Amino acid sequence: MNTPEPLHAVPLRKQRDYRLLWSARTISITGSEVSKLAVPLTAVTLLAASPSEMGLLTAASFVPALLFGLHSGVLADRLVRHRPLMIACELVAAAAAASVPLAWLLGGLNVTWLIIVALIIGTAGVMFRAANFPHIAAVVPPEQRTDAMAGFNASYSVASVSGPGLAGLLVQTLTAPFAVLAEALSFLASALLLRAIRTPEKNEPAPSHGMWRDVVEGLRASATHPVLRALLGAGVTINFFAMAYTAVYMLYMLKTLDIPQLMIGILIALSGLGGLLGAWSTARLAKRYGENRILLVSVLFFPIEILAVGLLDGPLWWKLSVLALTGTITGGIVVAFATCMGAIVLRDTTPQLRGRVNATMTFAVQGVMALGGVTGGFLAELLGLRPVILICAAGIAMSTIWIWTSPLRRLPPTSDDELTNNRIYR
Repeated sequence: MNTPEPLHAVPLRKQRDYRLLWSARTISITGSEVSKLAVPLTAVTLLAASPSEMGLLTAASFVPALLFGLHSGVLADRLVRHRPLMIACELVAAAAAASVPLAWLLGGLNVTWLIIVALIIGTAGVMFRAANFPHIAAVVPPEQRTDAMAGFNASYSVASVSGPGLAGLLVQTLTAPFAVLAEALSFLASALLLRAIRTPEKNEPAPSHGMWRDVVEGLRASATHPVLRALLGAGVTINFFAMAYTAVYMLYMLKTLDIPQLMIGILIALSGLGGLLGAWSTARLAKRYGENRILLVSVLFFPIEILAVGLLDGPLWWKLSVLALTGTITGGIVVAFATCMGAIVLRDTTPQLRGRVNATMTFAVQGVMALGGVTGGFLAELLGLRPVILICAAGIAMSTIWIWTSPLRRLPPTSDDELTNNRIYR
């Protein structure tokens, strides 16, 4: 069980700098959710984009993580202060997003422009995330980092619930190109909130041995430390099969289960609400049972929704009831897993390697998503939709092997000396 929270600790909701950091992330992520609808609509309805151009536009969001993900971690570990880089990334992203409606007004907007904007915003996002992860350690004390991670994951749930509806409203009232302006304003607001944070940063930069050697050091740390290796393996396994499932999910819902389009949107929103419940409960359960136990339990529930979807049959009311229940539970489980995973990585990694370890995990998880999506679509052509759904359920279930055969089955160290001995050193 984790060390109990000190009696004098101020709740996070009353800590000014944490509120600023959380608000910045929530606003920025919500703006990005708006652009997920507005940018493709701009390309399709106004620029008559071809299928190949839409494929390139979609891929542009993942390419920066593959190209710069590992290098961003090296940069983050070399910095004394992370917040200036975070602010700069938000400002660059704001300028890129604002160029979309401006180019439309001037008559110069085309699909190539949108692809370049997506690459710039994606690269800024990769650099931001690399710096943000170690920055959390400066703002939040160790005993409250699980609560903080829960709060940040709640941001994603809030964005997933409110973002699509806000996007639809903005596209309807402002047209698609000007809806992208909301993303620009969200990045700008985030930068201003980050600038208002007062907590001093005292990060001790890691000594540099050259870019490639520093990258390899982060890879080695993630692959050789037994806990981080288990988290990395589980994350890659879950995301690969989750993206394979996502690739066929919409077709399966519409063609096989005959779920109305409106209800699909409601089911997605319920998953986001489940995430909010998961964030709220994880912060409280972690204090009593510890992050390790929550991770061990939550990973067992990952296959349940996909398995239920693959086996589901019967009248519409029954299918909707099962999907609503399992979707809400899975939304909470995903947030619980991600929250505890982030807290454990911070706990078991020394400050000099946090940027690189986090970047390695982001690189692997983001990279495998594209492969999973392609695999899911290809298998659906060969085997059909329902068999692929069941394969994905079985595949995600394998993530339990990574977690349950790792040292996470043991209680985490509670003393400073034990923590020091269990952390990764150079």
